[in-house]
Amino acid sequence: MATHSVKASVLHGAKDLRVEDRPLPAVATTDVLVAVKATGLCGSDLHYFNHYRNGDILVQEPLTLGHESAGVVMAVAGTSSSLQVGDRVALEVGQPCEACELCLEGRYNICRAMKFRSSAKAFPHAQGTLQEAVLHPARWCHKLPKSVSLELGALAEPLSVALHASDRASLPEGSTVLVMGAGAVGLLCAAISKVVTKATVVIADIQEERVKFAVENGFADAYVVVPMKRPETVADKLAFAREVADMAKAAEVGGRAVGEVKGTYECTGVESCLQSAIYATAPGGKIMLIGMGNPIQTLPISAASLREVDLVGVFRYANTYPRVIELLAKDPLLATMAAKLITQRFSGMDSIPQAFGMAGKVKDEEGNLVLKVMVDM
Repeated sequence: MATHSVKASVLHGAKDLRVEDRPLPAVATTDVLVAVKATGLCGSDLHYFNHYRNGDILVQEPLTLGHESAGVVMAVAGTSSSLQVGDRVALEVGQPCEACELCLEGRYNICRAMKFRSSAKAFPHAQGTLQEAVLHPARWCHKLPKSVSLELGALAEPLSVALHASDRASLPEGSTVLVMGAGAVGLLCAAISKVVTKATVVIADIQEERVKFAVENGFADAYVVVPMKRPETVADKLAFAREVADMAKAAEVGGRAVGEVKGTYECTGVESCLQSAIYATAPGGKIMLIGMGNPIQTLPISAASLREVDLVGVFRYANTYPRVIELLAKDPLLATMAAKLITQRFSGMDSIPQAFGMAGKVKDEEGNLVLKVMVDM
């Protein structure tokens, strides 16, 4: 396999994206060369773009963003890979050590030595996928069947977050579920709950258009518009959280209030939403902690512990890509919902700054919701 240099979109500072030529690293016999064709923009990418950091993770060298990606195999280095030139693949971009106790348990997503493309957590940074092509280990390239488009292949990444959360929740079929946050991840958690758990889903967000979109497009059965309040004292915050929880419990499906829910997917990271989740979840239920928000939060923890409501951490995903791709291929409902999530498309590397500008908006110039921005390379 000949070495290449490729054009890449490179972040040098807050909102400072430049198109540069980059040499590809040395080829390992386990690698394939993949032409990147579709990349969805994620909230973490947006944080890096706007602030040159993501929470307390600082960018220490120029960084290519992008990790929700699919592409076409251009070259195969070794003979052991089942992949061939021309295969369409979804890229699972986390590269764990594969030797530690967590990896050997199958929990490679929390491997201490994980290198994840477009994250600045490890140094040198693992460069992201907003470039013409990437060398990637064949074992982390998942072949797409003909019925699954490259755009849906790119969405296998956020769908994997949702499926991993569903795995961690392990809720009984037919459960009632509350989803806090109707952004891309919240909508996909709702979609996976509908398809995998056959759940009744209530979705909550401060944006009325988003929750209406969710119900109108089959992601959820009922919605709650969270009031825009900013309580200051702890007592007022908890009173507001109870108010939102009561709104969720009063949501009606089939003419009946849903009541306390079996599981809550907390996709915002906002303190008040997690407080509300604790009050809305039934005894013995589970709250999936998906949203990355303020690292220090005041919680009514006795309201959880005295009712054995489990707070369950969810970080990325493990062992999900093959199942997500199979679901997209075999379940037309999920494929349709996922496709509806892509609300804006940009073409070519020069359009990436505009794509990031769009990803930070609630609506575009035509008044359409901005849920998932996709870059076609």
